[in-house]
Amino acid sequence: MTNKALAWPDATAPVADKKEHVRILHGDSVQDDYYWMIDYFKKGPDSSKVIEYLNAENSYLETMMSGSQSFRDALYAEMKARIKEKDESVPYFHNGYSYYSRTDEGKQYFKFCRKKGDLNNPEEVLLDVDKLAEGKPYYDVESMEVSPDNKRMVFAVDEVSRRQYTIHVKNLETGDMYADALPGTSGNVCWANDNKTLFYTSNNPVTLLSEKIMRHELGTPFESDVVVYQEKDQANYIGVEKSKNDQYILIQSSATLSSEIRYLNASTPEAPFRIFQPRQTEVLYSIIPLEDKFLLLTNWKAKNFRLMECPLDKTSMDHWKEVIGNRDDVLLQGIEEFKDFIVLNERKDGLVRMRVQNRKNNTEHYVEFGEPAYSANFSVNAEYTSSMLRFSYMSMITPNSTFDYDLTTKTRELLKQQEVLGGYDPKAYVSERVYVTARDGARVPLSIVYKKGTKKDGSSPVLLYAYGSYGNSMDASFSAARLSLLNRGFVFALAHIRGGEEMGRHWYEDGKLMKKKNTFYDFIDCGEYLIREKYTSQGHLYAQGGSAGGLLMGAIVNMAPDLWNGVIAQVPFVDVVNTMLDESIPLTTNEFDEWGNPKNKAAYTYMKSYSPYENIEQKAYPNILVTTGLHDSQVQYFEPAKWVAKLRAMKTGNQVVLLHTNMEFGHGGASGRFDYLKDVALNYDFLFRLEGIKE
Repeated sequence: MTNKALAWPDATAPVADKKEHVRILHGDSVQDDYYWMIDYFKKGPDSSKVIEYLNAENSYLETMMSGSQSFRDALYAEMKARIKEKDESVPYFHNGYSYYSRTDEGKQYFKFCRKKGDLNNPEEVLLDVDKLAEGKPYYDVESMEVSPDNKRMVFAVDEVSRRQYTIHVKNLETGDMYADALPGTSGNVCWANDNKTLFYTSNNPVTLLSEKIMRHELGTPFESDVVVYQEKDQANYIGVEKSKNDQYILIQSSATLSSEIRYLNASTPEAPFRIFQPRQTEVLYSIIPLEDKFLLLTNWKAKNFRLMECPLDKTSMDHWKEVIGNRDDVLLQGIEEFKDFIVLNERKDGLVRMRVQNRKNNTEHYVEFGEPAYSANFSVNAEYTSSMLRFSYMSMITPNSTFDYDLTTKTRELLKQQEVLGGYDPKAYVSERVYVTARDGARVPLSIVYKKGTKKDGSSPVLLYAYGSYGNSMDASFSAARLSLLNRGFVFALAHIRGGEEMGRHWYEDGKLMKKKNTFYDFIDCGEYLIREKYTSQGHLYAQGGSAGGLLMGAIVNMAPDLWNGVIAQVPFVDVVNTMLDESIPLTTNEFDEWGNPKNKAAYTYMKSYSPYENIEQKAYPNILVTTGLHDSQVQYFEPAKWVAKLRAMKTGNQVVLLHTNMEFGHGGASGRFDYLKDVALNYDFLFRLEGIKE
C-alpha cells in the first residue's frame, strides 16, 4: 500500500466575514453570506477587503505547503528539464514564404520567423515576443497574419489575461510599427485582399461579449472604423475570418443551438456582406468555399451532422444538396479543403478518423492510426493547392508528432516529434482504453496510462480527470509533465463523460441543460470502476478538473464526498445560479443554451439542485485544492473564493481546503512556456503530500 500521508502544519485558516444578502427568486429565498466578495469585480465598497482576503488565503496555502517547498521546487526543475529550450516548430509554406517559430534557451516566449522560398534563405524575424514581453508578468500574442502582398503583419496582444486584445500592425519592409492600435478586441482579425483593410471583432468592455465586426483601413484612427455587423442576440459568439482559398471574408455568428454566416468577396472590402442562410433554431452550419461551390457541415435534419453543397450564387437552404448523410455512429466534426481533395474529420467510438476524398476521381480512403487511445488533429494546412495533408498525432505514451501525409500516394512522413529530454522511453508505459457502464447503461470511454509494472491490486493512487461540457471532446494526449506523476506510482485516467462530444452529438445533449447531472454521475461511476477493478482503492483516488470541469469537481464532492481523498479544482465554475442570473458578468448570456436561464423556474430549480456553492452541507469533504486568477474573464475569482469560504465554514473533519489566487493572471494561468509548470508542481505537491510521497 502507498505511504502514510504527510501531516499538515497546525495553522489557522482565514475566516471570511459574513454579510447579509438574500436572493429571492420564484418564491425561493436564499441567504448568501459571501456575496460581498463580488465587490472587487463590481468596484464596490469592500474591494480592498476582497484583496486582503485573497492574500490571506495565499499566505495560508504557503504556510500549509511550506514543509514541501523544496520538493515543489525540485518538481518544477524536473519538469522544466524535460523541455527542449532551444527548439523550432515545423515550417509551413504559404504565399512564397516558409513560416516557423523558434524558442531560445532560458526564454519564456518565442520568435515568429520566415524565410523567402525554401529554408536555405536568410531568416527574417517578424516578431520577437521574448523582447516584447520583457518586464511584463503576462503577455499573450495571437492572430499573427501576414498581408497578401507579404509586406505587413497584424497581431493581437493581451497583457492582462482577460481576453481583451489590442491589435497592432507591423511594416515588414522597414521593421517599424504602424500607429494603428485597435483596443478592446477579441484578438480575431484578418486581411482583405487590398493589403490595407482589416476586419476584426470588437468586444463589449463590461461583458466582454463579441458584439461588432469592424472594418479598419490602415493609417486611419480606430475611432473612424466602420461597423459592418452588429450582433443583437447576446447568446451568440461572433468572429471573422478569411477563407482558405483567399476568396471570401466570412462573419460567423453562432450559439449552442443556431448559427448564421455572412460573406463578402475579399477583393471588395467596402461592399456589403450577404447572408448565406438566415439563422434557424436548432440549425447549425459552417461553410467551406471551393472555387466552384460551397461545402457545408450542418446538423439540419442530421443530429451527427452531414456534408452538403450548394452553388456559389444560390446559398439558401432550399439549394443545399447532400453529399454525405447523417450516421448514427459517426460524428462529422470538421473538414480540411484542398483544390483536389477534401479531408473529413470524423469521430467514431470516441476516436478521431480522417477520411480522404479525391475530388478528381471520386475515390476515398481513411488515414490509419494504431493505438487504443489517441489524439489526431489537422495541423497548419495553409496552401489550398497542396496535395499534402499536415496533421498532428499523440497518445498518452506517444509525444506530440507532426506528419505530412501525401493524399495521392497515401504515404506519411514524420517531420518532428516532441523531444522529451532526459531519456523518455514510451515502452516503459502502458496505455489502455476501457468502457465503464454508467448507472443508466451508457458506455463511458475511459483512457488510462501508467508505468509498466504497476500492479492492479488496489495499491496505486489514481488521478481521474475530465471536463464534460460545451461539446468539447477530451482526447487522450501526451504530457511530459505528467511523467513526474506516473514515475512516482500514480495512474492517470481521463474520463470521456457526457457533456463532451466524444461519442456523438447525443453525448453532448445528454450532458447539458436538464440532463447535466449525467456528467457528474458518469465521473463518479468511472471513479467507482477504478476502485472495483483494483487500479486503486478507497482513500487513494483523486480527481481534477478546470473551469466547467471545476463545476464537475464541486458537484462530485457534494454528491460522493467519501469517494475522493483529494480534489483539485482549477478556476472552477461553482456558483452556477448567481452567475447565470447576473448578465453583467462576462459570458453569462452566451451560456443560457448550455446551462439554462434561471429566470425560468424549471431551469432555476434544476440548476440549484446541483450548483456546488448552493449544495454545501455539514459533512466531511475530501482534501481540496482550489486555484483561480484575479483577472479571470471566464470564471470570475469570486466564485471559487466564495466556495472555499463556505466549505470551510460548514465542513466537518480535519481535511484541508486550500485556495490559491494568482493575482496577476486570468483563466489560462501563466503565459510563459515554463511558468505554468509552477502551477503543475503545486498540484502534484498537493497530491504527493496526501500520498506521503516525499521525493
